[in-house]
Amino acid sequence: MMIFACELSSSGGFFDVAASREELKRIEDQASSPDFWSDQEAAQKLLQKRSLLEKKVQRQEHFESQIADAGVLFEFAEEDEESLKELRSLVERLEHELSQAETEMLLAGENDHLPAICTIHPGAGGTESQDWAEMLLRMYLKWAEQRGFKTEIIDYQPGEEAGLKSVTFEVEGEYAYGLLAAEAGVHRLVRISPFDQAARRHTSFASLFVYPEIDENIEVEIQEKDLRVDTYRATGAGGQHINTTDSAVRITHLPTGIVVQCQNQRSQHQNRAVAMQVLRSRLYELELEKRRADHAELESNKAEISFGSQIRSYVLAPYRLVKDTRTKLEKGNVDAVLAGDLDDFIKAYLLARKAA
Repeated sequence: MMIFACELSSSGGFFDVAASREELKRIEDQASSPDFWSDQEAAQKLLQKRSLLEKKVQRQEHFESQIADAGVLFEFAEEDEESLKELRSLVERLEHELSQAETEMLLAGENDHLPAICTIHPGAGGTESQDWAEMLLRMYLKWAEQRGFKTEIIDYQPGEEAGLKSVTFEVEGEYAYGLLAAEAGVHRLVRISPFDQAARRHTSFASLFVYPEIDENIEVEIQEKDLRVDTYRATGAGGQHINTTDSAVRITHLPTGIVVQCQNQRSQHQNRAVAMQVLRSRLYELELEKRRADHAELESNKAEISFGSQIRSYVLAPYRLVKDTRTKLEKGNVDAVLAGDLDDFIKAYLLARKAA
């Protein structure tokens, strides 16, 4: 217990609350300047930084409070069984929260703190892959729920027999994009097919694409003449995932061929607004990808997010194992992983990327 507390208090960086408070004071001084809003883009970035620093300070204060509680419980633990149980539970919770904080320390990208817009597409294979895509959706929704993130299904296209043809969903929470970007790529499933009467083993693929949800302060030029807007009636399929609406909107960006759609809002106007937000994020990410291609140090990462490369295999038969092909991390508890236990995979990838 004492070793854990010492490690936490001496870890520096993210946990250097004194330095964070000093930086917050400097930002507050700048924000109070009469010409602070003369450069709106710089002002917005500074306010975003302030918000992140405030959250860091709050988390550090939370850790310090919890460690103080643990110190009190430690004194009673030798003689009181209930205090010992409470102490063990508190230490386990703190270790989990510390691991999450350490993972966030690995995120330094300009957009890592933003919400994420995610799209899942099944690969070739019909019902098998469509069912696997549905399983991936449940996995990421559960992961987000465990982190306390907010999720919303923007568009859901059901499969003919089972699963889904495509789904787009938003994840809103601290560092949502930075964390989920580590999951972008092709996911491979090996199992005895529940749709095969001969009970043969099948291999299925599905891909996850992740984009930062950019805010209104980032300008992305979209001209009306470049858009084709179609309205259609949503089927209402997808069970609990979407609300039935007669005002679904599909927007095609003609110069790039990007297609986005939304059907879960209650009016055509709302669906169009959400679809435009997704389109802006997609176009922004496309521009970022073009810029990345100009930097040699990022060329090696391109294959990791393309549809042609698998990043992880989930094997349910003849043995049970989840293996990340990038980091070689393996987990035997497949059910836990499919229930959203992804943090170890995300952290391992971020560590490997930092070391590269």
